[in-house]
Amino acid sequence: MVKCILELQGYSSCGNIVEVNGYYMRPCEACLRVKGGSIERLIYDIVLSRPEDYLSVYQSGCNHKCLKCHSWYFSQYARGSWYTPEMVVEEALKYESEVTVWESRDRATMWHSSDLCAHCGQCKLGGSRGPYCPGKLKPEQVKISPQGFGPARNIISFTGGDLYCQPAFYIKTFKLLKKETNLWVHIETNGYGLTPKNLELYYSAGLDSIWLDMKAYSEDTYRRLCGTTNKWILELPALIRDMGIVLEIVLLYIPGFVECNEIEGFAKLISSVDPYIPVTLLAFFPEYMMLGYRAPTLDEMVKAYRILREYGLKRVRIGNIGVFCKTREEVDKLIEMIGRESVGL
Repeated sequence: MVKCILELQGYSSCGNIVEVNGYYMRPCEACLRVKGGSIERLIYDIVLSRPEDYLSVYQSGCNHKCLKCHSWYFSQYARGSWYTPEMVVEEALKYESEVTVWESRDRATMWHSSDLCAHCGQCKLGGSRGPYCPGKLKPEQVKISPQGFGPARNIISFTGGDLYCQPAFYIKTFKLLKKETNLWVHIETNGYGLTPKNLELYYSAGLDSIWLDMKAYSEDTYRRLCGTTNKWILELPALIRDMGIVLEIVLLYIPGFVECNEIEGFAKLISSVDPYIPVTLLAFFPEYMMLGYRAPTLDEMVKAYRILREYGLKRVRIGNIGVFCKTREEVDKLIEMIGRESVGL
């Protein structure tokens, strides 16, 4: 049985289980294993993702059971292929040969992809720039991937199911990536497994940047959405910044759950740590166990955006624009209200 590292460090276990061929297991037992002396991780897919524009390693199994999860079909069900750290590095080396944009470490985030490309593909398909193009890339820097058009940036990101509470696989993988490639190492995480000790291990192994999905501010709302506490997650922005890891924060506006009062709590917290932390405010779309809930409106998203800015946050963008802007006129209205630089396309 895999030992719960969180419990060994004095924290609460996630308590989540995932389905494995009709049976239920702890995610760390279902999606991590040691075989032939090597630790392996169950991975659903590895692909150049949009609009992030980096190589995403979609992992199976998660220490959260979020009602809104858009990756539930592999985060809550153990499925995929087993990868050793060496196999992940092989995929990273293939990707590195296709990189079209070389970013500095401080830009090793999802947030920074939005100022390079609008992901419309018009420069490739029509021979001219699209109406929202930032004008920073040459057409030859834009590639087609299974998720659409955009550049390929020198970043590898570990996303999907979150098992950063179990460091062994990641420590070995990050060290190998740093030795064998010139890619920045990035993780997308709910933060539950990022105890101070684990975070130090990851930093020492070569972790460059973190997308911290903070989900909800109040603990009651967080438990309703994710099934766990967020007590130590709220401490992470300061801890990550002080450690020297590049940080971006993702917030999600969910009508009836995470509305302006929750966003204001985050605004106070983030501004007290560093007002220059990049923040993406995403629009919720119905998925998994929240299919009956509605998406936010344009006015709701703009109101929440303005709250973040009123607390002094300097780098705020709205994402998932297509959820609440169904026409070009609505996109133009949003741009007129908050500016093109604040709209993630």
